[in-house]
Amino acid sequence: MINSTAIKFPFLIFRKRLNRKAAQTPTGNLLHADNTAGKPGQVFIVGAGPGDAELLTIKAWKCLQQADVVLFDWLVDKSVLAEIPRHVKTEFVGKRSGQHSMVQQDICTRMVALASSGLKVVRLKGGDPAVFARTTEETAALQQANIPFAIVPGITAASGASAYTGIPLTERNCAQSVTLATAHFKDPEKMPDWHSLAKATKTQTVVIYMGLSRLKEIAENLSSRGVAEDFPVAVVENACCSNQQVIAGNLADIADKVQGAKLTGPALLIFGEVVKSRQQVSLQLLQQVTHVTGF
Repeated sequence: MINSTAIKFPFLIFRKRLNRKAAQTPTGNLLHADNTAGKPGQVFIVGAGPGDAELLTIKAWKCLQQADVVLFDWLVDKSVLAEIPRHVKTEFVGKRSGQHSMVQQDICTRMVALASSGLKVVRLKGGDPAVFARTTEETAALQQANIPFAIVPGITAASGASAYTGIPLTERNCAQSVTLATAHFKDPEKMPDWHSLAKATKTQTVVIYMGLSRLKEIAENLSSRGVAEDFPVAVVENACCSNQQVIAGNLADIADKVQGAKLTGPALLIFGEVVKSRQQVSLQLLQQVTHVTGF
């Protein structure tokens, strides 16, 4: 169900009000701080949400409007990038498996250099900065350089995918909690505790980020630890974006189904009985709200 408040108070109207008031707010003053005394700039580490630009928080949107430069990841959807004013400089600093990317240390160095020159920097990350986003490495670099920073939360991919696909993360008859895990486990010593994950599927929903290329491996490991072959699994590609896709199956056939669908990611893996409780969400209604707000 869509909150009628979203229709009564269109985001487009609200953001016009934000433009008029930004300079009067504490955030506006902070972003427009005077750097003539040689003081360093500021960094805002901002969650861009899972895709749809209208899922940005108001504070995140304000940061984008008042930035001097935005450093963005590859997970940030183009609809979000379109919200960045033309006069604001943007730099891609993404990391993606199998493609050209910046190493984390270079990203930290670049961010510190820009802020040290007195600029207002937005470090824009897909989803939420606190969930598998290497935020602590960047904040440590900023703290060491004595650069003030703030973190603006965003909707994480698991929550966004749940809402836009109708797959609940919890359902009292089969899942009382949720486990979020990452599939970035190149180091054998940092492999997931498969026994614990397999056990968790009995009473929890297990959501795995960045696991598309390792889906078959994950399914095999869970199966070998006793998870039934008919255990429900869903793969959500491009969650909350216009090209969102959902492939549903079970532990035994999900890898083949995904391969047949030629998914390329980014994708989220959802393991749990909750997949059977998928609700018939109307994305058309969300598009109507978009039309009302003028986007």
